[in-house]
Amino acid sequence: MATARKTTARKPSAKKCPDCDGKGETAETVRVGSRRTPRETADRQAAFCLACFGTGEAPTT
Repeated sequence: MATARKTTARKPSAKKCPDCDGKGETAETVRVGSRRTPRETADRQAAFCLACFGTGEAPTT
């Protein structure tokens, strides 16, 4: 005998995080030098998005 199939509730579609555009990470400028005179280079480094904690979804507040 076949069992009845149960449907599950769908998760509502999440909105993209405005800080990282839904990617989960941002690009930060690399700084070199001492604390007193840091110089910014042309290089960029991937950084974890602190607004959405890397999920890419907009924070709910």
